[in-house]
Amino acid sequence: MNDVPEVPPAGEPQPGEPKIGSVGAGVLVGGFALYALYISATLPLGGPTMWSSSYLRGALAFVPLAYYLLMAILLAVRRRTSGLGAGLLIGFGIFILLGGGLCVGALVQAGI
Repeated sequence: MNDVPEVPPAGEPQPGEPKIGSVGAGVLVGGFALYALYISATLPLGGPTMWSSSYLRGALAFVPLAYYLLMAILLAVRRRTSGLGAGLLIGFGIFILLGGGLCVGALVQAGI
């Protein structure tokens, strides 16, 4: 009798590993999707630094971020999609880091 456990062929998921979800894909998709969303949403208003002065419209800018965070956290909690969810959360961090740099640059150019 052979006491060596059978190993699945290369390329197939190992037992106990998540079947869906790549951290790298989550980072790329998440980062690009957030930037595409905010650039496309602000172009009709004059660009990323020209949000409407209305209080409610300023607060509405955070609704897509809240939805994205909720989706990313739900994906990260599930074992099957934890890699994708972690990648989306990392992509969100990159979005905040780079977006903050762009915002500071715009404020410096405006002399504020």
